[in-house]
Amino acid sequence: MDHAPDPAPDLSPDPAPDPAPDRAPEDVLGLLLGGPGGLGRAPAYGRTAARTDDGAPPAPAPAPAPGITIPPLYCPDALRDDPALAEVVDERLVRWAAGIGIYRGRLERLRACRFGRLMMLAHPDCDDADRLLAAAKCGLAEWAVDDHWVDEGEDADPRLIGARAALAHAVVDPVRLPARYGRQFEERVAAEPVVRAFRSSLEHLARFASPTQVTRLRYQLAVMFVGYGHEAQWRVSGRRPPVWEYLVHRYENGFFPCMVLTDPVGGYEVPAREFADARVRRTYMYAGVATCLLNDLYSMAREGPCDTSLPRLIAAEEHCSLQEAVNRTAAIHDEIMHTVEAESAALAVLGSPELGRFLKGVWNWMGGAKEWHATSPRYAPAAASASAPAPA
Repeated sequence: MDHAPDPAPDLSPDPAPDPAPDRAPEDVLGLLLGGPGGLGRAPAYGRTAARTDDGAPPAPAPAPAPGITIPPLYCPDALRDDPALAEVVDERLVRWAAGIGIYRGRLERLRACRFGRLMMLAHPDCDDADRLLAAAKCGLAEWAVDDHWVDEGEDADPRLIGARAALAHAVVDPVRLPARYGRQFEERVAAEPVVRAFRSSLEHLARFASPTQVTRLRYQLAVMFVGYGHEAQWRVSGRRPPVWEYLVHRYENGFFPCMVLTDPVGGYEVPAREFADARVRRTYMYAGVATCLLNDLYSMAREGPCDTSLPRLIAAEEHCSLQEAVNRTAAIHDEIMHTVEAESAALAVLGSPELGRFLKGVWNWMGGAKEWHATSPRYAPAAASASAPAPA
């Protein structure tokens, strides 16, 4: 599998040099990152493969589809793998899913996917199984939208996505209705396991996260629901989006709700002013897009030729082979990763310790996600052949 860039990026905020004796860190960041010459406008980097300990290039990732190879990706490795901790989170997550009612009849396939292991890999600064479980519940509620309303389920009809997403949002950002209509609303919620999963997961998260941190997640979930509507329009109309539109879509429907939990799971909080700073947000969001593209590459083995992903859209738009499109997707992923690495290092040095820890946590999250994608039966053909098939 892929290996971490060598040398690994130092995103630690300490020790932080004094950027200027009479200038606030925010002003220095403005000079460093703002304007057409800032790091956000850095030129595209070429492909940079990591190296193994003996200096040889790493082996390509497992084939995502027959005859297709994923090139080595510029991405960190997971910092830890604690099977015992992952097992605790996985078992508690499956019990919760059974109680809520999601993945009914598919619990063993759910267990095989190891979503709890994903959270263990993605949050190496947390050894608390309950905090990891809170993140896993939130993540699984998000995946359940895809697995129940989009790809599977008794009536996975794209024409229903708008109404279902509106119902989910009314639970995520709780509505207040007159008593008579409130009872009718609750009856509808009680009949929909996916929506109940969102409510339950947010209640668990609130034990550890501040109201501000929970609100950040609510916002990202609202954007995700917009993304599901965007994708449903493609399916209903049969329209194939251009590549640029798909990349915009990946800012809507991605891993951001999972990644935004980096600081509450770690037990700290990025100051609101820094978290809301456009320079921080563009770096964090760009990191999320990179992980979405990694997901596009690894998920090809379980998707059909009509599914919408960046490699298939590039192949159609540029009239190239699927392998060439996979290579192009990997190159775009690497270009984004280099930009995220550079901007995170600058922001971490000049920002608060909490911001530095958050940016390092996002980097680690990407490494954990890569390891999980490469080894979970949900995406890895070799792992799936040795286990029960993953839910779609």
